[in-house]
Amino acid sequence: MPNLNQVELQNLRHLIGAHETSYQKLNTYASQAVDPQIKQIFTKSAQDSLNTKQKLMTFLNN
Repeated sequence: MPNLNQVELQNLRHLIGAHETSYQKLNTYASQAVDPQIKQIFTKSAQDSLNTKQKLMTFLNN
């Protein structure tokens, strides 16, 4: 994989930060949800955000 330029690196960091923020917020929403179906939706969405963040992080390690 070619090296990332400064703009690509900045965009990647922004995306990683956005997914981390989504993960944190969705986890908070899940912990506050009373309805089990809503809780499950928030929990799955939080996990999806975390998974995407982790995939994006692999670009920084190459």
